[in-house]
Amino acid sequence: MNIHEFQAKQLFAQYGVPVPKGKEIKNARAAEKWAAALDTPVYVVKAQIHAGGRGKAGGVKITKNKEEVPGLATELIGKTLVTHQTGPKGRKVRRLLIEEGAGIDKELYLSLLVDRDTGRPTFIASTEGGMEIEEVAENTPEKVLKEAIDPAVGFQSHNGRNLAFGLGLPTLEPAVVKPFFQMLENLYRLFMEKNAALIEINPLVITTDKQLIALDGKVSFDDNALYKHPAIFKFRDLHEEEPMEIEAGKHNLNYVKLDGNIGCMVNGAGLAMATMDVIKLAGSEPANFLDVGGGATKETVAAGFRILLKDKKVKGIFINIFGGIVRCERIAHGVIDAAKEVGIKLPVVVRLQGTNAEEGRKLLAESGLKVEVATDLWEAAQKIVALCSKKKKA
Repeated sequence: MNIHEFQAKQLFAQYGVPVPKGKEIKNARAAEKWAAALDTPVYVVKAQIHAGGRGKAGGVKITKNKEEVPGLATELIGKTLVTHQTGPKGRKVRRLLIEEGAGIDKELYLSLLVDRDTGRPTFIASTEGGMEIEEVAENTPEKVLKEAIDPAVGFQSHNGRNLAFGLGLPTLEPAVVKPFFQMLENLYRLFMEKNAALIEINPLVITTDKQLIALDGKVSFDDNALYKHPAIFKFRDLHEEEPMEIEAGKHNLNYVKLDGNIGCMVNGAGLAMATMDVIKLAGSEPANFLDVGGGATKETVAAGFRILLKDKKVKGIFINIFGGIVRCERIAHGVIDAAKEVGIKLPVVVRLQGTNAEEGRKLLAESGLKVEVATDLWEAAQKIVALCSKKKKA
């Protein structure tokens, strides 16, 4: 689960990470009142959406005149920002963060995530703050530092020293070395205590008066751990999420919308990934990732159908089930009942393998539904791609 920048900075402040003084704003009147109360030489007005690249898209405004703040707020609230992360549809701005500016001397990059290679929480740091870390890693990889933390012992002083010396702080900015150590320790504590998946500060600035400030903030959390953090869960903004993904969550389905035309319904994440790959190999594109889980029922299958059919790009549905925990004839009954209930008019190909697969295929063949049955994954993928091609030509 992602949260907004102003929410991330609230958490930073709770954990002793310095942030600019700021406030969430939802209208011009509130912006005017807050600008008067803030009384700073520089005002920064930031659109709050779950996407990077806001500045380049016109979502960050800076002024030295507090009288201009309400006008900037009016300009941004309700605007649709299109960035490299939003896609062409963009995201509508519903709230702002208005905060004090900072006298910037240097910009650094700092993040904390779990490194898949080591399986450990790992700090990533760079002297190239304010830039996309992917670009830095590609063009100047020597400027990207990594420091893995052993979770058995936690953050240690040598971890801080490695990063500080790697960034050249003891030589160039000795006044911020100790605060930098403390910030790293605080961020690690936040990461572990709140089950975060990512913490990113870009840029982390050193001000002209030698203070460290998190000028930006991005935090995301492990969805599976949110039940332990009700206060964090309240940060969820449904406006920033795909409606079909929200509905899928209500039925305990794992759904991610993609840009293709073949809807996929699969049990098991690994099988779902393989299914998407084979659809591409057969010459088409998957419209989604949809995992109905190992214990799929008539109700979950019906819910899956409804979600797939809401996507206007879907021209056909590919159901790929391996009967292990759940038997294939139960899935077949669920498909038949759900198909009749939902009223599917699109081409459907069902591939069943595993426990009672033959019985399940027989039930589907004798159901009277216009459902193609397959035993082989490649055969099934070719069938659904061919059927969707025919439908498109027709």
